Amino acid sequence: MPNTLYGLTRQQVTDAVGRLTRNLVEIHDDTDSFALRAEGAQPVNDKSWDSWSWPQGVGLYGLYQYYDLTRDKQTLAVIRDWFDRRFAEGTVDKNVNSMAPFQAMICLCEDSGDPRYLPYIDRWLDWVMHDMPRTENEGLQHMTVLTPNRQQLWADTLMMTVMPLARGGKLLGRPEYIEEARRQFLLHIRYLSDKKTGLWYHGWNFEGRHNFAGAFWARGNCWATITLADMLEFLNLPRGDSFGEYLRSVLGEQIEALSRCQAESGLWHTVLDAPSTYEEAPAPAGFAYGILKAVRHRYVSPDYRDTGIRAVQALLDNIAPDGTLQKVSVGTPVFDTAEEYNHIGIGPMPYGQSLAVMALSEFLRLYI
Repeated sequence: MPNTLYGLTRQQVTDAVGRLTRNLVEIHDDTDSFALRAEGAQPVNDKSWDSWSWPQGVGLYGLYQYYDLTRDKQTLAVIRDWFDRRFAEGTVDKNVNSMAPFQAMICLCEDSGDPRYLPYIDRWLDWVMHDMPRTENEGLQHMTVLTPNRQQLWADTLMMTVMPLARGGKLLGRPEYIEEARRQFLLHIRYLSDKKTGLWYHGWNFEGRHNFAGAFWARGNCWATITLADMLEFLNLPRGDSFGEYLRSVLGEQIEALSRCQAESGLWHTVLDAPSTYEEAPAPAGFAYGILKAVRHRYVSPDYRDTGIRAVQALLDNIAPDGTLQKVSVGTPVFDTAEEYNHIGIGPMPYGQSLAVMALSEFLRLYI
């Protein structure tokens, strides 16, 4: 087992994960500026760790990736503690974003067999299958706590809702859930993947039939990289399976495009093909995770490993001594112009911390 790879020791990487995790659980929105309060709905906060929404859901999944590899008891305790405290408070309204914590919940339930999680998984996934709003062609509409986003498909939905649906289908013994997740991948690929470049648009609107700004937003693309690699791993389809081969081709085209627009620093610009936009860190973390996983499973050529390694090295350069990941763009809606993405603020967010943990956890597998 090598101790040093690409100039990084295993201890350096695990120390970075520890700092990221400690910072993650300490993130709070003292100003309440990230609070979301819809009429009749329980308020949520996209910044504070102690809230139930998509940033925390991505955070939990990132921590689970590290726990799954290392069996680190402290990491497991952080995940369990979050669920225990949220259950005591009561769950929030159902939407795309509040589904995000279920991916880690399902993984934890599979791992531990803890029956406490099953009623929640059963009820919420039933809602996705039968009651969640749909677009034309039966796509899962990207409804959030504040707006229904009528007739809109977003790349984020694959991460927040579709992957939990697939994993939950396996856990509950409901193959129809897995089939629905497969269909949602096909729909989102059809409307969000650009056939010319291989990159992904942030969203699609059936009302007007357009991709909004037509921008290749970095973090939206990272949701695609992560979920395509994860779905292939989850399904474990044999070579030659048509669905699996199709996902591999889509992922391969995207990774090829990403390798061409990676910045000299190892990061990517917030609009991937617009060097005038700022460089950010969460999307590169997602890219590193997906690319390194895709190489490990031989979904793509090993030639792309260098792209993922450069991203990991850049991430480590952007972790402050206190564990804060730098250059994190905050929550971002779908915009009508590409320039608007360049004006999104920057600051610590749970998903930034956890996407970095995901990338470093995948990188750690190279030491095995």
